[in-house]
Amino acid sequence: MRDLLPPSVAVAVAGPADFVGELLPAEQACLGERAVESRRRDFTAGRVCARRAMTDLGLPPVAVPSAEDRSPVWPAQVVGTITHTRGYAAAAAARRDEVRSVGMDAEQHKILDDGVRRLICLPAELDRCPQLPAGTSWHAVIFSAKETVYKVWHPVVGTWLDFHDAHVELDPDAGVFTARVAPAKVEQAREKVDDPPGLITGRFVVADGLVRTAAVLLPY
Repeated sequence: MRDLLPPSVAVAVAGPADFVGELLPAEQACLGERAVESRRRDFTAGRVCARRAMTDLGLPPVAVPSAEDRSPVWPAQVVGTITHTRGYAAAAAARRDEVRSVGMDAEQHKILDDGVRRLICLPAELDRCPQLPAGTSWHAVIFSAKETVYKVWHPVVGTWLDFHDAHVELDPDAGVFTARVAPAKVEQAREKVDDPPGLITGRFVVADGLVRTAAVLLPY
């Protein structure tokens, strides 16, 4: 994941052996007492990574609680993102005066069934995937890329996107994806912000049984 983001973004990663650490009180309050063990473990690993990333920026490792929509609440001077999947967690953080928004996502690299593909992918994306090199679940890459796009979009605009609100194009040779947000969504977003991100470019890698994607928006 570190290789997918620029040096201005600090990245912390936890593998299966690194899922250790404790939540701070503000984070524990967001998780609740009834969370199942797997949810507690993943949530904790993500927050520990978040604090490690902030430390790498030279900032205090403060709590990263959750908003009502479950998105992370970072300190005012920080933009960041958290992801976790089975046996893997990561977080990235950057100074707000250097990066406008950052998103990342990690997913299991697996074949998605037809119903899930159609839920995630636009018709043009479904048509394109069989034309890409064999051996990779490109639908899973598109899924991860869209999750990253939404994580970039939400902190800037304050709204979520549906899977069909962004069209993702993949460049397998370069390991780059380009996402174009639906023009109607961009126009709606202009009511909230002056320059909503209609085009988001990021990077991806498929390795070690995982799909990883990440993208940043730079300041104006």
